[in-house]
Amino acid sequence: MYEKITGLIDAPFTPMHPDGSLNLSIIPDYAHMLHRNGLKGVFINGSSGEGYLLTDAERMVLAETWKKAIDDLPDFKLIVHVGSTSVMSAAQLASHASELGAWGIGTMAPPFPRIGRLEELVKYCEEISAAAPALPFYYYHIPAFNGADFSMYDFLVAAEKRIPNLAGIKFTHESLYEYNRCRRFGGGRFDMLHGQDETILASLALGGAQGCICGTTNYNALCLNDIQRAWQEGDLARARAQQEFAQDVIDVICRHRGNIVAGKHIMKYLGLDMGPNRTPFQTISPEEDILMKAELDAIDFFAHCNR
Repeated sequence: MYEKITGLIDAPFTPMHPDGSLNLSIIPDYAHMLHRNGLKGVFINGSSGEGYLLTDAERMVLAETWKKAIDDLPDFKLIVHVGSTSVMSAAQLASHASELGAWGIGTMAPPFPRIGRLEELVKYCEEISAAAPALPFYYYHIPAFNGADFSMYDFLVAAEKRIPNLAGIKFTHESLYEYNRCRRFGGGRFDMLHGQDETILASLALGGAQGCICGTTNYNALCLNDIQRAWQEGDLARARAQQEFAQDVIDVICRHRGNIVAGKHIMKYLGLDMGPNRTPFQTISPEEDILMKAELDAIDFFAHCNR
């Protein structure tokens, strides 16, 4: 029913001024940098973008700003994460994304209240997707963030007839077995977007992944794109080497509070200062900055990162 995404979609950070307000002026340069480094679109206001820490008004103006910034970029997709602890807010954000002309929408399960039954998750997604019936809808499966650790195969069984615009799942979970079951469901009907940058190669080999939504593509897209390219060319040794480099980068950011904090700070090294994180996240300190940059130097990151 919907186009399946091929290639890598970026999960961008939300740029902020030192006082914590949105820095919208940087987004056009940001969008063009991502496009220049081979990304196929953006999935905004998600976990990398600190979406749950933003007001609804901020999330809408970010969507508007991104839409304007990519209008001159051919075939560059805008997918808007619209999930909220309030299903009414989520529906309003979905409707806004549709009116704006976004390519698609998505939602993860809310962090509160914790969803305890699959039926609750399907109902939540059903109400949100209905607010933008013309747009492809993706469920964002990331149980490490919200505890919604349900079988995604069972989710597809329950949701396929209730969510007419269900396009697929952003699958950010360790089980490649379950990922592959979902990819094969209904003869491959749904678009299964892999969401773990550290296992892209495994998803290509086992799951037949064609599209991914990634966080580290903000600064390491050349490497992650080459994993897919090397696999397609049959160069397994190069694909493995690139996946190992991607894991080395992820090891560094994991030592410094993960992609949302460390990854956002790395953008400053690339000439795009994303500013601080929003509380309760705490921005990288000057002392930690020195240590993290030395660790990135040690793996020759700056010879391979985005330009």
